Amino acid sequence: MDDIYSSLNFQRAITPVAIGTTGTGQTGKVIDRKGYIGPVVFSLHYGEITATNAAYTVTVKEGDATGSMTSAADIDLIGTEAAAVPGTGARTSGSTKNVVKKVGYKGAKRYCQVNVKSTVTAATIVAASAIQRAASQPAS
Repeated sequence: MDDIYSSLNFQRAITPVAIGTTGTGQTGKVIDRKGYIGPVVFSLHYGEITATNAAYTVTVKEGDATGSMTSAADIDLIGTEAAAVPGTGARTSGSTKNVVKKVGYKGAKRYCQVNVKSTVTAATIVAASAIQRAASQPAS
């Protein structure tokens, strides 16, 4: 039986919080891929963005150890980091504010994480979840 409820694991990657000071942003929780198969999908949630000049940067990192994370190569991503952020300019709910974006990591490293930064000091609430598929399925 293909039970999507039991086969997926959701983890907090970034706790819902204001993005913070310019250039600092939020560092995501390191996700351990052991015991899971396939990619990790990061679901990024952006709240009310009021600054029209606010631009966001998403960086997916990978590593064999949690203390040595480096930027993941584009070939190891599903989608792009650039597509995982809302656009700039006039703010429209569902496209440039109050929107959910995603990026996946399919590389070979055991650990991965997602980080989000902003070009302005913003009170914009940002959160992220990591979604993984379990290596074994429950018995039906």
